[in-house]
Amino acid sequence: MSTIPRRLVVAAAAITMLGTAAAAQAAPVKPKAVPYASVVPAPAWATQANSTFTLGSGARIAASGQAASVGNYLASVLRPATGFALPVDQALWARAVDPIQLQIAPNATLGDEGYQLTVNATSVVLTANKPAGLFEGVQTLRQLLPASIDASTKQPGPWQIQGGKITDHPRFGYRGAMLDVARHFFGVDTVKTYIDEIARYKVNTLHLHLSDDQGWRLQINSWPKLATYGGSTQVGGGAGGYYTQAQYKDIVAYAASRYITIIPEIDMPGHTNAALASYAELNCNGVAPPLYTGTDVGFSSLCTSKDITYKFLDDVIGEIAALTPGPYIHIGGDEAQSTSDADYKPFIAKVQQIVANHGKTAIGWHDISKADLLPSTIGQYWDTTPTNASVQAAAKKGTHFVLSPANLAYLDMKYTEQTPLGQDWAGLIEAKDAYNWDPGNYLTGVKASQVNGVEGPLWTETIVKLADIQYMAFPRLAELAELGWSQASTHNWTTFKTRLAAQGPRWKVQGVNFYASPQVPWAK
Repeated sequence: MSTIPRRLVVAAAAITMLGTAAAAQAAPVKPKAVPYASVVPAPAWATQANSTFTLGSGARIAASGQAASVGNYLASVLRPATGFALPVDQALWARAVDPIQLQIAPNATLGDEGYQLTVNATSVVLTANKPAGLFEGVQTLRQLLPASIDASTKQPGPWQIQGGKITDHPRFGYRGAMLDVARHFFGVDTVKTYIDEIARYKVNTLHLHLSDDQGWRLQINSWPKLATYGGSTQVGGGAGGYYTQAQYKDIVAYAASRYITIIPEIDMPGHTNAALASYAELNCNGVAPPLYTGTDVGFSSLCTSKDITYKFLDDVIGEIAALTPGPYIHIGGDEAQSTSDADYKPFIAKVQQIVANHGKTAIGWHDISKADLLPSTIGQYWDTTPTNASVQAAAKKGTHFVLSPANLAYLDMKYTEQTPLGQDWAGLIEAKDAYNWDPGNYLTGVKASQVNGVEGPLWTETIVKLADIQYMAFPRLAELAELGWSQASTHNWTTFKTRLAAQGPRWKVQGVNFYASPQVPWAK
C-alpha cells in the first residue's frame, strides 16, 4: 500500500498532464497541402485528386529554351524557405530526375497568359503557350504550397502539393495597378517590392503616375529642370526626388522579368504645376509659378496655344517612348478645370497624335472622351457612377476602356471612417465593396468587348512609405486582380472571402502590411 498522500499523487498527475499539454502545444504544426479552393485569383477550371506531391531536397526543375527564365525564377523563390538547391535543368527534354517540369506547348485555348498545371504523386508539370503563361502558372503553384514557402529563411516543411489539374486563362488582358509617385516619391527598391507583390496575383501592368502639380519624377535630358527643379519637392514640402533614366530602365526591366508592362503617365494639360514652375515659357503669361506642395487640383494648365508646348511634349514623349518598350503612354487628361473645352479638345487631338508618332498607343483618363479620339486611344474610367454621356458617345465610335471607378477600385480610399490613411471623397471601400461589381457589365453603353480590363490606382497624398502602400493595396488589389483574371461565373463573395482569408498567413510571412478586414474570416 502506497504511503504517498493522495493529494500529492493527484497533483503530480495534474503536473504531468499540464506538461504533456504544453509540449503538444509547443510542437510545431506541420504544414499540409493547400486545397485548390484557396487560390486567388480563382482558376477557370480545377479538379483535385487524392494524390499528393512532395518536393524533396534532391528535386530539380526542368525548363529549357523559352521556359528557362521562368524556371530560374521559380527556383529562386523556392530556395530560401526550402533550403534546397533546386538546380534548373535546361536540357531539351525533361528527365526522370526532374520532378518539376515547365514546358512551352501549343494549346489554342490558353492564349498568351493561360497555363495548365498537372500534379500527381511523382511530378508537377506546368505547360503554356508562352513564358508569360508559365509565369502566371508559377504564381498558382506557389499558392498551392504551404504559406511558409514565402519565408526568407529556411523552414521545416514538408513541402506538399495537392494532386489534381488546373486549366486557367484570364478574362481580361489588362489587369493593372497604378502607383502615384508624384504626390510622394518612392525609390526604386520600393517600386520593385510592389512589383513583386502585385505579380503574385497575376497583375500584368504597373501604371506609374510620373508627373503632377507636386512633382516631376523622371529625368528628361532635353528639359533637365523638370527633374532637378520640378522634382525637388512633394506633398507637405518634403525633399521629393526623381528617377534617372537608368533607374527608370531598371524598373522597366525588373517589371518585364515579372511579365509586367510599365505604363508611364505624364498628366496634361492640367496637373502640370511642377512643369510650369520649371520652365516659364510653358505658361501663357511667361511667368513661372512657385513650386506647389498642397493637395488641391484643377488650378494648373499648360498653355495650349503656344507652339513651344507641343515641342516640349514631343521631346518628353519621345524620350519616354525610347525608354519604354511597352505599347502605352498615358497622357492623363483629368481634372483640367483651368483649360476651356475649346482649348482642351484640340490639345488632346494633338497630343494623342504625338504619342502615335512615337509608335505608342495613348491612354487617358476618361475625361479625354469629350475630344475626338484616335481609334487606338484608350480611356480609363474613374468616375463614381456607371453613366457618362461622353464615354457613351466615344464607345459608340469604338473606343475601349480600362475600368477604375473611384468608389470601387481606388486603393487610396479609406476602408472605414477609422482608417488612418487615405481619402473618402469617392466613398469608403471595404473588402466586400471592392469585390462586388462586374467590370464587364458596369459602364452604361459600353459593351463587354470594349472593356480591356481593370486597374487599381493608388494616389499618394497621404501615403509616404512602403507599409502605407501595402496597407491600402491589400487585400483590395488581390480582389481587383480576381475581377480582372477570373471568369465572371466564379465571382461569389461567400466563397471568395474564404479564399481571400487564406492569403493572410502568406502576407504575414512575406512581411506585407495588410488591412485585416472584419468582413474576412482570416486564416491563422
